[in-house]
Amino acid sequence: MKAIVSVVGKDRTGIIAAIAAELAACNINILEISQTIMQGSFVMIMHVDAEGASVELSALCDRLQSAVDGWGITVHVQHEDLFASMQRV
Repeated sequence: MKAIVSVVGKDRTGIIAAIAAELAACNINILEISQTIMQGSFVMIMHVDAEGASVELSALCDRLQSAVDGWGITVHVQHEDLFASMQRV
């Protein structure tokens, strides 16, 4: 299964490292990554392969959010099919 991870919030050092480390710990591979700074806000979208994941997507979201707790960052995880359907609406 593939998923979309979105990360938005106040820019600071270590965001990508924290998220990537937690994904690796859950046996999730990053397929594509796009990040930018928009008017001081950090915005990142990751396409990930969660086929061999050691956690469910809901638990993954909690783990990723915990990795950046207190940083002013919000993390969302969506199944790729749900993300694609929302983009068609």
